[in-house]
Amino acid sequence: MRKELEKTYEPANVEERHYRNWMDKGYFHAAPDPEKEPFCIVIPPPNITGQLHMGHALDNTMQDILTRFKRMKGYCTLWLPGTDHASIATEVKIVEKMATEGLTKADIGRDAFLERAWEWKSQYGGRIVEQLKRLGSSCDWERERFTMDEGCSKAVREVFVRLHEKELIYRGERIINWCPCCATTISDAEVEYEEKDGHFWHILYPVKDEPGHFIEIATTRPETLLGDTAVAVNPEDPRFEKLVGKTLVLPLVDREIPIIADSYVEMDFGTGAVKITPAHDPNDFEVGLRHSLPIINVMTADAKINEAGGKYAGLDRYEARKQVVADLEALGLLVQVKAHKHNVGACYRCGTVIEPRASRQWFVKMKPLAEPAIDAVRDGTIQFVPDRFSKIYYNWMENIQDWCISRQLWWGHRIPAWYCDDCGHITVSRTDAVACEKCGGSHVRQDEDVLDTWFSSALWPFSTLGWPEKTSELDYFYPTSVLVTGYDIIFFWVARMIFSGLEQMGQAPFKHVLMHGLVRDAQGRKMSKSLGNGIDPLEVIDKYGTDALRYALTIGTSPGNDMRFSDEKLEASRNFANKIWNAFRFVMMNFDEDLDFSKADPANYSVADKWILSRLNTVARDVTENLDKYDLAIGLQKIYEFIWEEFCDWYIEMVKPRLYDREAKGRLEGLKVLNDVLMGAMKLLHPYMPFITEEVYSHLITGDESIMISDWPVFTDGILYPEEEKTFATAMEVIRSIRNIRAEMNIPTGRKAKGILVTRNEALIAAFRAEENNFKRLATLSDLQMQSDRAGIDDTAVAAVVDGAEIYLPLAELVDLDKEIERLEKERANLTNEVERVGKKLENESFVAKAPPAVIEAERGKQRMYGEMLEKIEERLTGFRKAMK
Repeated sequence: MRKELEKTYEPANVEERHYRNWMDKGYFHAAPDPEKEPFCIVIPPPNITGQLHMGHALDNTMQDILTRFKRMKGYCTLWLPGTDHASIATEVKIVEKMATEGLTKADIGRDAFLERAWEWKSQYGGRIVEQLKRLGSSCDWERERFTMDEGCSKAVREVFVRLHEKELIYRGERIINWCPCCATTISDAEVEYEEKDGHFWHILYPVKDEPGHFIEIATTRPETLLGDTAVAVNPEDPRFEKLVGKTLVLPLVDREIPIIADSYVEMDFGTGAVKITPAHDPNDFEVGLRHSLPIINVMTADAKINEAGGKYAGLDRYEARKQVVADLEALGLLVQVKAHKHNVGACYRCGTVIEPRASRQWFVKMKPLAEPAIDAVRDGTIQFVPDRFSKIYYNWMENIQDWCISRQLWWGHRIPAWYCDDCGHITVSRTDAVACEKCGGSHVRQDEDVLDTWFSSALWPFSTLGWPEKTSELDYFYPTSVLVTGYDIIFFWVARMIFSGLEQMGQAPFKHVLMHGLVRDAQGRKMSKSLGNGIDPLEVIDKYGTDALRYALTIGTSPGNDMRFSDEKLEASRNFANKIWNAFRFVMMNFDEDLDFSKADPANYSVADKWILSRLNTVARDVTENLDKYDLAIGLQKIYEFIWEEFCDWYIEMVKPRLYDREAKGRLEGLKVLNDVLMGAMKLLHPYMPFITEEVYSHLITGDESIMISDWPVFTDGILYPEEEKTFATAMEVIRSIRNIRAEMNIPTGRKAKGILVTRNEALIAAFRAEENNFKRLATLSDLQMQSDRAGIDDTAVAAVVDGAEIYLPLAELVDLDKEIERLEKERANLTNEVERVGKKLENESFVAKAPPAVIEAERGKQRMYGEMLEKIEERLTGFRKAMK
């Protein structure tokens, strides 16, 4: 006896059960198989500090769609999961927790701090993994990696040593981006710029030994004046020709600084004279190198003025700015203050304005690495989807600066460099150094800093597959197939993976980069705590189910564009699931225990049977093409329309009479078609909505253990019935036209009328004859007459024209003419009054002069609408009166 099915689909009763079964059966696991083509995606590793947000949900839904699709297509499919140690974010969490105990890093020391970090990772690091499982992610969890696990750590050290040996990693003093809040350097890619209102302070610098002579400079950061070591002018600027080489006396500090000539200075910007602060501006730093200027750092790590700032020492940088400006004004050296908009850089993690400062750090030399990475995209080895993102990539890579990779943190991959206290040599080694490689001395100490988190993430496509060891997984799955990621980390991650893969493996790390945008709210706003418009995907899953969330995140989107997420989408996805469930229950209610489809004879297939089978075949071809091209939303839309409209609204309605009559010819064939089409439709939908499709599929007659490992539907010429498809499409248009006529004329649901089909299309006539009772029922017709011309049809009959046919409905059979004329005359009177009212309003000069433009336009819109409605009423009244004669 068949199990009684729930009346509505309840995701909570299905999802955990099926996911556990998939895990237990090992369906997600992949091992190299020389008989199959590989398909591999490496997950963008979420931070161990993270909780699932809508960005994760979108990103991983897209990856899972592609993974499930390729798995069903017969590829050896590996979706490799893992998490990122997230140096800054994790360290902040641990420091915050320690603060509740009254402790600091300095109190407990590095080793004890790292013990706490690993404990924190053990306790919280797996949280997001479990959340990804709730999303239905079919990752190979047996291969889960962590950026600081033994294998990945070995890969990091190997790459560092190799690049250092090739002089592509070096230690030097350069301007870096310093975050005073996170107390570490950050890379250029981690600085977010925003245009803000600021000021230009115009300041006079006295010329030495020339009383009353000054040079005027303009700056947005007067507090850095304390570290000035020159003023620069353009060598071609005639205004300063006689001043070059002279000496200035730096205000407030009384330090003597030179006036230098450098082509960096733009003559038509500001005053044409630029203060040079090599320790606190990247451009000034380069000028300082060219002119051998001293580098004077006036900032502490927490952005306060240091002892080099004299009386301003200890002041916060913004407090120092106020005091410096006040003192300059008191001395009569502040000429003017002008409002000025400029880009201000902030740390992408905490939002603190960064402080450019000269510092000795470790860098990766980027130009030699960037060139082959640019070529790989330009020659098509790697393709961005959509292609427009390649321009952003080129712009970044062609203007790239050396990458600062050292971070003043404790949690992360410690830099494998040891300093010798005896001779000063730096030993860079794959193993922990116990002696100096140059002098043999044992007084060596390891660099205190750790590597930028993105350094290890850049190796993710090959370190996770076993590199630097030559593993079978690395040989089989590398290069990976596609990277799915947000456009916001092209610089952070995508570019770095490309040049790292090319440099270490000699091959690009992936063939395609599928970009997606941000998930925004229904109004198009970015989700944020301040707006209170964030949506927790886990709450959505609890309320609507995982499939509904995945559907809502996919439908109506396009690669690279931001998407709007709304309750309406979730309601639509839940309605879709219930539509599927109701169709499935209907099919199951008509299945007998002893059903034997081997006895079904295709010769007994009706026109409707052939049409729906052919449509499924065509949709399978189209959806396959969409998925191969990464048009995920378009593919889903086609599946949705096929299931909802063609299968549920049309085919099921067509097949019902055969099912209700147990002796009807073609009943078994109808049941088989229902089973096969529902089976095929669930396969096409499975990558998008894995849980409901598995639940439905498990009850159908399939011969498969699970839909997950079933074969993807393949387009077959033998199941292509183009004539039936065309004929049935026309028949549906005829029925839709009749329904539209009835709706426009407000025909009561129970009132039937005769229909006259005029066509010379023999196939259409044959289809209508074969399915006459069905078509009459669906169109609410009392009779259906077919003929080749309009002979005998009254001129007052209501008509509709479709491709290759005309349909006529005698007017008198549709309505009670007397009552309808009476109703329409009342409606005409009301509309006439409205047209006059709006017309007078718009003729009123006072109203037009005072009303807002939007209000006036709304009234004009009403005038047009009422006028059009009135025209239609007049047309119908004329037709009805003609029919009365």
